[in-house]
Amino acid sequence: MSKAFMLKPDLNYLNLDSDNALFQLNVAQLVEEALKNGEGTLADSGALAIDTGKFTGRSPKDRFIVCDDITQDTVWWGDINIKIDAQHFDSLFNKITVHLNQKDFYVRDAYACADEKYKTTIRVVTETAYQNLFANNLFLRFGEEEEVVGQPEWTIIAAPTFLADPAVDGTRQPNFSILNFTKKMILVGGSGYTGEIKKGIFSVLNFILPEQRKTLSMHCSANVGKDGDTAIFFGLSGTGKTTLSADPERGLIGDDEHGWSDDSVFNFEGGCYAKCVDLTAEKEPQIHNAIKFGALLENINYFPHTRTVDFCNIDKTENTRVAYPIDYIDNAILPSIAGMPKNIFFLTADAFGVLPPISKLTPGQAMFHFISGYTAKVAGTEAGVTEPQLTFSACFGKAFMPLHPTRYASLLGEKMQKHKVNVWLINTGWSGGAYGVGKRMKLAYTRAMIAAALKGEFENIAFEADPVFGLCIPVGCPNVPAEILNPRNTWSDPKEYDVKANELALAFINNFKQFEAYASEEMLASVPKVVENAH
Repeated sequence: MSKAFMLKPDLNYLNLDSDNALFQLNVAQLVEEALKNGEGTLADSGALAIDTGKFTGRSPKDRFIVCDDITQDTVWWGDINIKIDAQHFDSLFNKITVHLNQKDFYVRDAYACADEKYKTTIRVVTETAYQNLFANNLFLRFGEEEEVVGQPEWTIIAAPTFLADPAVDGTRQPNFSILNFTKKMILVGGSGYTGEIKKGIFSVLNFILPEQRKTLSMHCSANVGKDGDTAIFFGLSGTGKTTLSADPERGLIGDDEHGWSDDSVFNFEGGCYAKCVDLTAEKEPQIHNAIKFGALLENINYFPHTRTVDFCNIDKTENTRVAYPIDYIDNAILPSIAGMPKNIFFLTADAFGVLPPISKLTPGQAMFHFISGYTAKVAGTEAGVTEPQLTFSACFGKAFMPLHPTRYASLLGEKMQKHKVNVWLINTGWSGGAYGVGKRMKLAYTRAMIAAALKGEFENIAFEADPVFGLCIPVGCPNVPAEILNPRNTWSDPKEYDVKANELALAFINNFKQFEAYASEEMLASVPKVVENAH
């Protein structure tokens, strides 16, 4: 172990007592600490299994940004980016540090952004060992001889047992996540859900990179083929970003957060945070094989009287997760950087059962669907979501976007046109009817459609346009039954499909009204059309 990792950092700038800090513990030490503290148990695979407590998903209504000189005129304020004043932040900072000084706590230095030109150093202070293990797995790790020189750029303090007093502290509930761009600090209290740590830094990069570095920050996964062809997969949680990018025939750049600069696509993170519900070795071998010592399982259940995980048991939440370093995936690209993309996939889990499983988008349609960001929120990813709900999340990541969506959309449009990227809309949701009637699209079919797009196999296949959304649907695809490609054909009553398609089209139209003033002619021409008798 190098000298850098044996010395405790100076934590005076955080009002924290360095004597209480357990600094840069390795994986074995963190697992040992977690077991000693009663934070979790070891599964028979070797992974540490913990429960995150009351919160098993993010709480977006309790995420705040300090309104100050940096953010007042730049942040897209509203129900996603909620204002809190600097005085409330300072008061909570003082309280949470007093709380931590009464016990041992865990400190880890790491960084974000695999491209050295965008490297952002991070210090993570956590109340529990499992949160620190999560930070080790998800952020990029320093090598043995590396260290943070001076104070890191950003600091995260996370204390699940510290509760705010909403009447005094300006929060909505006792739990909170607050970003302060002036002090370059994130406070997380009252929630043990580790996703709040991860998405805090993602929100920071979503502010810094487009605003200051002219680099597009993306809520997406990415992989690269043997010929260097990069593919990007946009989508909200539950649409298949992690699953579909984990392709044994392609190198994994990352599963959730990336930047697209003038000369690279690069991962923000050093690990993956995969959903575990219904996980099997047959369907998702790479993720299944990554659940070993050092990995962190969240909110899973064991088979009775065993330490074997029952991935079908969702008694605690549908949002069961595993966090592991990216090098637990055999074909991970290290460092996680690749060249310009050739294909972009917009993933949506359509609970209406209306959108085709694959369609090719024109540039105008690509911009329209990017800024719309349609999907169904899948159960468990947010507090209170128990079944799929129609939602529009601008840029497929509205919950993490501090800037106005048009800022990201215009950057994407510039890059797509400059590099002549193919853009595809993929429905990983329902077919044959809406949620409750139809069935979720088979993963094997989705994989086959994406493989065909990546290999250029649609170039000699005819397309047909649907009358409502104008999407170009291929009439055939290798290894996929032709009858499922046009969703209308999968419904027992096609007229019911027409009604549902018009319903969804109206939802798109109403959502898009907020962006019409910023839209190009191409985008406006791509708005769905409500057709009285579509067929």
